[in-house]
Amino acid sequence: MGTIYDALDEKRNVLFEGATGTGKTLSALAPALEYARETNKTVVITTNVHQQMRQFVREAAAITDQEPIRAVVFQGKASMCHIDVGYEECQALRDTTRELVDAEENREELEDQQRALLEESQDGSAEAADARGAVMDELESVEEEIEQLREERNVCDHYYRNLTADTDAFYGWLYDDVRTPEDVYGYAEREGMCGYELLKEGMEGVDLVVCNYHHLLDSMIREQFFRWLGRDPEDVIAVFDEAHNVEDAARDHARRTLTETTLDQAVDELETAEDARAEGALNVLDTFRRALVDAYDEALGFGEREGVEEDWYDLSIDNEDARDELTLAFLQNYSGPGFREELDRTLDLARELDQSYEEAYKNGETTTRQECQTLQAATFVEAWLDESAAEGQYPVVSVRRAEDGGPREAGDIYGRAELYTCIPSQVTADLFGDLHAGVLMSATLRPFDVTEDVLGLDDPETLAYGPQFPEERRRTYAVDGPALFASKRDDMQVQSTVAGALEDAARFTPGNTLAFFPSYAEAERYHQRVDTGGATYLDRPGTSARELRERFTDDDDAVLFTSLWGTLAEGVSFDGDDARTVVVVGVPYPHLDDRMDAVQEAYDAEFGEDEGAGRGGSGSSGGRDDDEGAGWRYAVEIPTVRKTRQALGRVVRSPEDFGARILLDGRYTERSEVEMSDYSVRGTFPPEERREMVDIDPGKLKFALLNFYQDVDGYDGEPPRP
Repeated sequence: MGTIYDALDEKRNVLFEGATGTGKTLSALAPALEYARETNKTVVITTNVHQQMRQFVREAAAITDQEPIRAVVFQGKASMCHIDVGYEECQALRDTTRELVDAEENREELEDQQRALLEESQDGSAEAADARGAVMDELESVEEEIEQLREERNVCDHYYRNLTADTDAFYGWLYDDVRTPEDVYGYAEREGMCGYELLKEGMEGVDLVVCNYHHLLDSMIREQFFRWLGRDPEDVIAVFDEAHNVEDAARDHARRTLTETTLDQAVDELETAEDARAEGALNVLDTFRRALVDAYDEALGFGEREGVEEDWYDLSIDNEDARDELTLAFLQNYSGPGFREELDRTLDLARELDQSYEEAYKNGETTTRQECQTLQAATFVEAWLDESAAEGQYPVVSVRRAEDGGPREAGDIYGRAELYTCIPSQVTADLFGDLHAGVLMSATLRPFDVTEDVLGLDDPETLAYGPQFPEERRRTYAVDGPALFASKRDDMQVQSTVAGALEDAARFTPGNTLAFFPSYAEAERYHQRVDTGGATYLDRPGTSARELRERFTDDDDAVLFTSLWGTLAEGVSFDGDDARTVVVVGVPYPHLDDRMDAVQEAYDAEFGEDEGAGRGGSGSSGGRDDDEGAGWRYAVEIPTVRKTRQALGRVVRSPEDFGARILLDGRYTERSEVEMSDYSVRGTFPPEERREMVDIDPGKLKFALLNFYQDVDGYDGEPPRP
């Protein structure tokens, strides 16, 4: 806490790694809140994991029990709107509702004036009588305005209550404790108010805000968010939890897309626009639409079109020595006075169309606020032509098959253009440069130098604390079995060895066992093959993780099969009897596609092709030889090992807890560092975690587990027989 406080005083960012369950949140929040109170700043704590949001609320409530603070838990409008309208509609409704309230306030002032003038005129003042006549004329005009606003224009009754009712009781209730968005929504619903707008109005000058990543990572939302706080960026201290996820989250928030459907709608919109600029706008956008179709038609190989399903499917359009295929198709197909000039005029026209849609909605001419598809399309096309060849940007074209009920004929193939940002620092460097300081914390943030590079941090303070609970109450086994390369996964002997180790792990665990695999397909394979003698649960994409977890933890001798890249590998606690043993099967590298190749190439270019093997204390055994460079290490190996470490942290979550963590793949063993150094990943783990790894033969795993769980008195009755 002292180190974090001093770093904040020096306006330095902090990289803070602490093992699961050891109090990172309070360790960061306490000094941040203390420093913020002394210097009149606001602390924002943020995560992208829902369970962590609930944990933050509990931590903030615990703090307020000891030291009162004003805290707000903020969510986006979509989850808090009482009438379910989009952002643009909401903005128009707010403007009209505000106009109505202003007019009503003006009417009250005029009525007060005319009553006062009436009294004066009754006392014989002719001047007052003349003045009252003028006020009555103005009052009549305001009455007509109010009637028109109420009858002919769209207003929000919930927001109207915010503006006209006494909200002191709400804010007294809000600051009396730490209220969740669900609490605020319920209170506002009972009172007929808008909880989202009440929260926005109540954020100015608070001590602590709990929110999602997008409030800080999205530059446009961030600007509004700070305005609601009443703070400049330099007056904000941001605490990022699960900060190993910031890299991917930054990419997600930076990526921009444009579908063929939006282009179609923009063309339709322009064909009905009565404006001389519409012809040129059509020329630009329809040319881009046709270029998109040409690009994906050309990229789809023989028989590939038939395999396209309802999920977006990436196609390679990148070129090493020229612009991407979509840009080339656009430039080849375009004919006109100049696409830059026509694009500028298109944007001017689109902004005017968008403004007209807003006025029509506010004036009650339409029941919904129409979106300007031309504005969306032209804005993207401008960005594509300017940025698709820029360093760190990867242009992508994807296709999917239309479903029933959509704007396209079911079964049709249609496309999407996307600008994908490979280097997160293009998003995060400005953020961390503008803030007073940030604290980035996670159980898996090392190697710090890689995090520093990828996020664009300048000389951060670094803190690392390994497992703090009694070492004798945990074991980490590196099972010296086969290396589960993708080419080996169908080998029946390999499957038999893995299945046997899983069965031994489940049988000799006094309680539940978690099994993580490189994919859902591998989880399903072993769910079908492994016979544990107890209940088994299979996680599938799209299933409710919360419901599955509850059913699993209600059992006492079960195995849960899931993907390491699913939602149960981090941010979810399995305390005590909920799970005793966790097994990570294989080295769960992500799917390596063209997009990931682009990230690797961008990292190689940004951070140096020869740095990869020696950075962060990993050594040449990091997972690939020196030729792979920084790209492989930064983009693939380190994120994979972080995910593995996150999965291992699902068990042993308190000093009284106990459990075993099993790494089921030869690449985790000490032997692999010598005999298969190009593929070993042991060296990517922090030193103190490597020291705890016990290499063991698959056939001896059951004896090791039996001895460990007997040592910690884990078995309630007689232990199982080997």
